[in-house]
Amino acid sequence: MSESTLEKFVMPNSEICYWELHNNTSFWSQAFISKLGYDISQIDINLEFFLSKIIHKNHASTFRDNFYNLVRHDVHFKQNILLLNSKGDYEEFICKTNEELTLSLKPNAKAIYFFKAKIKTHPKVKDDYYYLETASMTSTGSWYIDFENKRSYWDQITRKILDYPEDFIPSLRMALTLYAKEHHAIATNAFLNCAISGTPFDLEIIMIKSTNKRFWARAIGKPVYNEGREIIGMRGVFQNIDSVKTKEINLKRTSEIVASQNSRLFNFAHIVSHNLRSHSSNLELIVQYIESIDNPAEQLMMLSTIKEVSSSLNKTIGHLNEVVTIQTNCQQHKEDVSISATLDQVCKSIGQIITTNNVTINTDFKAGDIVSYIPAYMESIILNILTNAIKYKHPDRDPIINFKTSLNYRNNDRLILEISDNGIGIDLDKFGDKIFGMYKTFHLNKDAVGIGLFITKNQIESLNGEILVDSEVNKGTVFTIKF
Repeated sequence: MSESTLEKFVMPNSEICYWELHNNTSFWSQAFISKLGYDISQIDINLEFFLSKIIHKNHASTFRDNFYNLVRHDVHFKQNILLLNSKGDYEEFICKTNEELTLSLKPNAKAIYFFKAKIKTHPKVKDDYYYLETASMTSTGSWYIDFENKRSYWDQITRKILDYPEDFIPSLRMALTLYAKEHHAIATNAFLNCAISGTPFDLEIIMIKSTNKRFWARAIGKPVYNEGREIIGMRGVFQNIDSVKTKEINLKRTSEIVASQNSRLFNFAHIVSHNLRSHSSNLELIVQYIESIDNPAEQLMMLSTIKEVSSSLNKTIGHLNEVVTIQTNCQQHKEDVSISATLDQVCKSIGQIITTNNVTINTDFKAGDIVSYIPAYMESIILNILTNAIKYKHPDRDPIINFKTSLNYRNNDRLILEISDNGIGIDLDKFGDKIFGMYKTFHLNKDAVGIGLFITKNQIESLNGEILVDSEVNKGTVFTIKF
């Protein structure tokens, strides 16, 4: 090869071992060629030559896939490989694609850097011991889908993660059954995009064991190419991350509850400082006024005003005491409580109101009816939401109130109660952040106090539950309680 040709294909004056990729052309640094002991006349600078003559055959397919993913999707990688030198010996290198090295690369060019392993480990390529140990300890199993032969392959760790026997043979037809129904679309899109356009994926997804037990998993996959750069399959790993993901979900939920409780404490402090001070100021002003007048008749008239202010003060103190009591009573002994039985009890206690307003109550407790709870709290929650639905009924139609339970599959099958009505609804754009506030009302109802939903939310969250609201003006409201 002439000197001009050499300069065209080999990056001169570089002490770094690297492979530059630009517009389907390969350039190897002189340092890389020299490190392996070759002369430029002994090699062809292209992927086919590298795969067949330089890299160890056990590392070739993985490198090829990484190479194509870098070129086509800018997916960086790091891989330990064995390269054949001019003496016929394999040497261990580490190749990386994301090193921040100052090289004069062409625009839009990519580079793979090769570093000689600092410690000569003499790896036994066929020895899978350390791989298996690592995979077992991290609950990480590998899988492969062969498009040409239309077959799937799992290693033993994958079978263990999914609770299938060691001799189980997976099939492409069963692929979707490995994922929770609510994640079918996510899994389908990820695998199709990988199979068709070669887009790698890295998902946190709910999978299903052979025992129908659900668990959180990390699913990683990338395409497998042949020498003609056609996608002939996919390979990847499944990792069981259920314990970590569950802790993450619980931490997020706890954080939200703490934020909600802080908000309620601020509300509580405001009520204490503002409302009680208003009552005391009114009493003080009335007393001063009484002392300033000499007419006994006028003094007697002012006594009725004192009575009204005192009654209002007593109600406020009662509400505040009820809020404080919730946090104290949440440590009470819980027992199995029937939602349907509690609803029947509440309906009997307000039977006259239900009859007078021609209320229709529908129930569906097929998903579950029993929850470990404080009975008084369950009764209070149902009473508050039921009476609200009746109080804020639509003037043009009779109230229809639906009670339905379901299971929260994402959170250990915890029970969910949904209570919906066809009332006047709530404008969530205006009042969405105030619905559960103390003394917050949203309709011109003379009986509205604004304490019921505040108490309800406190009771539910004191037992680590959650209440959500969805509403549309003139159509109705839905309260969702996650016990």
